[in-house]
Amino acid sequence: MSTDTTADTTPGTTDAFTEPVRFDTKIAVLLRDDLEPWQRLNVTSFLVSGLGSQVPEVIGEPYEDADGVRYLPMFRQPVMIFEATKEVLVAAHGRALGRALPRSVFTSDLFGTGNDRDNRAAVRAVATAGLDVVGLAVYGPRNGVDKVVKGARMHP
Repeated sequence: MSTDTTADTTPGTTDAFTEPVRFDTKIAVLLRDDLEPWQRLNVTSFLVSGLGSQVPEVIGEPYEDADGVRYLPMFRQPVMIFEATKEVLVAAHGRALGRALPRSVFTSDLFGTGNDRDNRAAVRAVATAGLDVVGLAVYGPRNGVDKVVKGARMHP
């Protein structure tokens, strides 16, 4: 019989691994409610790639299965997806800028481009106030992100 009193660190075997994890930060994606389903998926994937590349603390550890096959790391916390009207999205964009939160943007012009260079040129060609934002991702303190997405609803 073992007299080792150290806790078993196998997930699901100790209180530390069964307690819900609470984050003081939030990742949110806000999509315009008039997008087609394929557009919603496309916009979401582009937006979150921006956060993952520039905010390293959102990325967890690499995954590995029982056979030792390794997989890329992913976000360490859930990504909340919201939808809103164009007006709410414009206001959210302004609030994200005002709070200086890390953010990525997807404009309607990007549906007509086919590569990164043209995407960046399309955004650069339009003043901030004139951007036709169809998607916005934001990361930051939970209460700050909640204020940015105020007026939006959870994506169905």
